[in-house]
Amino acid sequence: MPNGNALELAKELIARKSLTPEDAGCQQLLAERLSRAGFKCESMKFGDVTNLWARRGTAHPVVCFAGHTDVVPTGPLKEWHSDPFVPTVRDGKLFGRGAADMKSSIACFVVAAERFVAEHPNHAGSIALLITSDEEGPAVDGTVRVVEVLKKRKELVDYCIVGEPSSVDMLGDTLKIGRRGSLSGHLVVRGVQGHVAYPHLVKNPIHLAAPALAELARTQWDKGNESFPPTSFQISNIHAGTGVGNVVPGAVEIDFNFRFSTESTDQSLRKRVAEILKRHALDYAIDWVLGAKPFLSKRGRLAEMVLQANKRHTGSNGELSTTGGTSDARFIIDICPEVIELGPINTTIHKLNEHIALVELEILPLIYLDTLRALLDAR
Repeated sequence: MPNGNALELAKELIARKSLTPEDAGCQQLLAERLSRAGFKCESMKFGDVTNLWARRGTAHPVVCFAGHTDVVPTGPLKEWHSDPFVPTVRDGKLFGRGAADMKSSIACFVVAAERFVAEHPNHAGSIALLITSDEEGPAVDGTVRVVEVLKKRKELVDYCIVGEPSSVDMLGDTLKIGRRGSLSGHLVVRGVQGHVAYPHLVKNPIHLAAPALAELARTQWDKGNESFPPTSFQISNIHAGTGVGNVVPGAVEIDFNFRFSTESTDQSLRKRVAEILKRHALDYAIDWVLGAKPFLSKRGRLAEMVLQANKRHTGSNGELSTTGGTSDARFIIDICPEVIELGPINTTIHKLNEHIALVELEILPLIYLDTLRALLDAR
């Protein structure tokens, strides 16, 4: 097949130390390869973030592959069995930071596109890749900005495959067609600081907040629906105190997060939290950050073709799911009615000794290639 295989390209990408928002030359490498296959490659830089929009063809349907070249920090290097930026093959696996999340998927995209173009140099429609270096970070100058540009240019996409590591126990057992929303809150409950031996002179904000937090934790926010599990509330951090044991603090700070279904909105959740806090007569302030709104992709031709290709090459029927964290699919849905996420097993993502099985690097390009053939009517 032209231009080698996914394993070799994955190695080249892993070897580039692309910690968010650095791209470290990954996208240049991709653009050079894609250009040789007839893609028009456009670099879009916003702030410190590098983005690549590559497209071959001008007609519809537009089939887009989306992903990110940035990776999370490695953690303690001494606890890695090999250098995380020296791609290493052992025991039938490729080790390195980004091996599963998600440089291998990008390598599989590119190899699939190259093979398809070699088979069908005059193919119908268009093939595109949208690659960012800002998925693991704030995600403000990455895919969302590229989507804004494409929307202004009326350059819409018909189908998009995001290569996030969606699989759980075996390749292709789980595919994502939507994601829950994410709403975070930073709550400060104020009291009166003083000596622990004089409780009548203090108002302990921890004691005051505790019943309200208990009510928040046991509240059923919604029941979910056939596509989404019920909305969940989780406290992630509580901080108070002056650092000594004989002072009642003057305030307590609580960080929490909602992962919410389409049965709730960020506004409805904010309102219900405020009602609970007021019912407990707390003196408080709260700052909200909406990380993502929930979305559900149309289940149409894309899902049908991906599921068929997945079944053909993995033997798995594949479960369509909306679980997990956020992904850049939440931005792409704005210009593309059909979005699906299919990528490697996610067991080791963000962990020490991150890896992908070599067999996944062989099968994923075949799934992506068969999907291209089906969507562009080139079987």
